[in-house]
Amino acid sequence: MTAPISLTATAGPTLDVADVRLLVSRALSASAYAGKKVMLVVPDGTRSCPLGMMFEAVHEAIGGAVAALDVMIALGTHVAMSEEAICERLEITQGERRGRYARVSFFNHAWDDPGALREIGRITASESSHLSGGLLAEEVSVEINARVFDYDELMIIGPVFPHEVVGFSGGNKYLFPGISGPKVLNYFHWLGALVTNPMIIGNKWTPVRRVVDKAASLVPVVKTCFCMVVQPGTNELAGLFFGDPVSAWDRASDLSRKVHVTYKERPFHTVLSCAPEMYDELWVGGKCMYKLEPVVADGGELIIHAPHIREISATHGHHIRRIGYHCLDYFAKQMEKFAGIPRGVLAHSTHVRGIGTYEDGMERCRVKVTLATGIPREECEAVNLGYRDWRGTRVEDYANREDEGVLLVPKAGEMLYHLRQRPDWAREM
Repeated sequence: MTAPISLTATAGPTLDVADVRLLVSRALSASAYAGKKVMLVVPDGTRSCPLGMMFEAVHEAIGGAVAALDVMIALGTHVAMSEEAICERLEITQGERRGRYARVSFFNHAWDDPGALREIGRITASESSHLSGGLLAEEVSVEINARVFDYDELMIIGPVFPHEVVGFSGGNKYLFPGISGPKVLNYFHWLGALVTNPMIIGNKWTPVRRVVDKAASLVPVVKTCFCMVVQPGTNELAGLFFGDPVSAWDRASDLSRKVHVTYKERPFHTVLSCAPEMYDELWVGGKCMYKLEPVVADGGELIIHAPHIREISATHGHHIRRIGYHCLDYFAKQMEKFAGIPRGVLAHSTHVRGIGTYEDGMERCRVKVTLATGIPREECEAVNLGYRDWRGTRVEDYANREDEGVLLVPKAGEMLYHLRQRPDWAREM
């Protein structure tokens, strides 16, 4: 067990470079890493964090001692990143890539390439039932990127935020689904859908987190973890935690709960949720719904404003165009119709569409979800979402109107919004 250490920004609003270097030097001794091969498992561009500062500090601490210090992008099912994009994510120049970091290899996870995966075990039906609280009782194969077996240690470096599937991101989630195979990925995404986003997001020890940690326990490689808690509205750190992936995440999620949750006294009939540029398709831009669903009033409307989003998903769009966006009940009561659709895609659909019911062939969703994006009207309507022309949707028209029941969130997707007095459908687990 790795001894846990941490720093939080108690003396100022954020940690500075010197703070980070101090913690990393305390955590990583060059002598302890002499001759070892270390893989850094890091997020793609859809997560806010000062990854470059962390990468530089870790490389400075042990880069000269290790036999290898390489980087794996924990894509899950996201689109692979180019060499240039990875350099940008790590905040290094092309000159630094050719010089100081020339020995570092970059890898994209390939979730859909069976040859790139290795089975490391199975979660039995009995274990599945226990971990899921009886929601799912089925055996599931656990696969992970086969490259991990070329290394002595996996070092996870990533942020922790409230998360719609697992409760809080970070920790072992960078392995599952970050660099996992599709079977366990689809299993626990569907499990998260069964629990529902409002009942799981911002909670710690969820059924999905139990599955993720169980899967990670099957990985026969040493695992360490730097968990970052990002100060809202910045790319700077409110806290940094190091240890094994469970203990570091445990403490980081406690801080995330304090800094990444905004409480409102009453719900809003209209919410304009503005997606930042890092969300380049609805597959990730859906976070602008997930983090705000709890504060939309019954019968209200949530508008995702993102002129730069022009497609649903490069990877999964063909599935979404076939099934559309629907509430959980719609799928759960007619699963036979969707047998050929990955359950991770079904889960995404339910999270974007939100809470609702399906009775006597009629779907009734609690709120209206509307896209003011680059996705054309006919495509929005074909997948069961509302449409607004982003050119006629002026962000400034929604500002400073909370007393009228209108909420503007200029950079949505990472901060969770909750009502201080939660309604029944969004109760604590």
